[in-house]
Amino acid sequence: MAHARTAPVPRLHRRVVAALAFLAAAAAGVGILAGPAGSSWAATSADYPYTLKGNVRAAGESVPDATVRVTGQDEEGAAFEEEATTDKNGAWSVGVPTKDGTWTIELVESSLPSGVAVPDGFSFTQEATFGATSTVTRNFTLGAAERQTVGFWDQFLSRAVNGLNFGLMLALAAIGLSLVFGTTGLSNFAHGEMVTFGALMALLFTTGFGLSIWVAIPIAVIASAGLGLAMDAGLWRPLRRKGLGTVQLMIVSIGLSLALRYVYQMFVGGRTEQLPGAVAEVIPGLGPIRLTVTDLISMGVSIVVIVAFAWWLMRTRIGRATRAVSDNPSLAAASGIDVDGVVRVVWVVAAALAGLSGVLWAYFRPGIKWDMGTSILLLIFAAVTLGGLGTAFGALVGSIIVGLLVELSTLWIPSDLKYVGALVVLIVILLFRPQGILGRRERIG
Repeated sequence: MAHARTAPVPRLHRRVVAALAFLAAAAAGVGILAGPAGSSWAATSADYPYTLKGNVRAAGESVPDATVRVTGQDEEGAAFEEEATTDKNGAWSVGVPTKDGTWTIELVESSLPSGVAVPDGFSFTQEATFGATSTVTRNFTLGAAERQTVGFWDQFLSRAVNGLNFGLMLALAAIGLSLVFGTTGLSNFAHGEMVTFGALMALLFTTGFGLSIWVAIPIAVIASAGLGLAMDAGLWRPLRRKGLGTVQLMIVSIGLSLALRYVYQMFVGGRTEQLPGAVAEVIPGLGPIRLTVTDLISMGVSIVVIVAFAWWLMRTRIGRATRAVSDNPSLAAASGIDVDGVVRVVWVVAAALAGLSGVLWAYFRPGIKWDMGTSILLLIFAAVTLGGLGTAFGALVGSIIVGLLVELSTLWIPSDLKYVGALVVLIVILLFRPQGILGRRERIG
């Protein structure tokens, strides 16, 4: 078969072809250096200020290794496209450069693992727009898990354990509040902000300074103790020396609470932040009880700290002095006890316990917010009042009762009303025993 002879390529054309070939090779080289889509040396999706995230689940189980594609327009109107792969928990996250406009989120059907059934009428695309927050969540649920009926006693047991966990955490804050009231007669309405302070310090040292949570928590407790010392030295001790009454001091504490609360909001804003490890897997093999490793650690820490506090209060010299000051400040001063020194120690201990309670409360909620301490302040007062005003051990008993009532009440009333239910029970109990469960002449111990 004869081949047609091609005409020689002019020199200029040869140069053009060579230039095009060089550009194609350079583009291929850049593609090799850039790697897969979304992982180039330029800004990655993690560098963008706004985030779209969510989960992919099928029949109640996480779907790993599925591809989620996000498309839209950047701040200059250019087309934007980014992909993410779900992790072992089915979670995905994509950063986007702007919050303006509408973003299209697509679950790529071909990326679904084999064996994942897609229900009829399932939509693989969703749309998202940003509001006041910098994060928007969109989930893909391919099928609902088979509904399981849980018996009453299984629910009772599960919620009782959660109530015990909540009560132990509440006890840390309530014991501190009871210590302050027992030695100074002050109902400190700023105690909720001391709870918030501990959580905010843990957040600062983890996300701000990059410390491990196990290092950040002790530092946050120490910082909380420093806050208690500063508040007593700079505010409460001068006011006590001026002879202000308990009502006047209580009004000052309300003002201090409002001031601290909005200072927190000024620095952290209205968003909810999470501490490392806030999302943990449920421990298998516990039957109806749903507990995570974080829950077990929280309960263990609470018990150890409460036992250590009881030993300090009953066995140490400063603990016995604290009980003496609470019982009769004038007699304690006549016996040679430094009342101001004891009160200073009480403020330090109370603030440290409140700070630790704030960290555990951040994990129980979960999340840290500027007014998180205020949300449980009435429950703290309820625990102290129920156990007996000024009685540290009564605060412990009252806290556990309140914690159990809060969680168990959701078996009969909506969960939105569970705090109200605990306060109603408090009122009923006080109608029959106004001094509280362990209330007596001695304030502490």
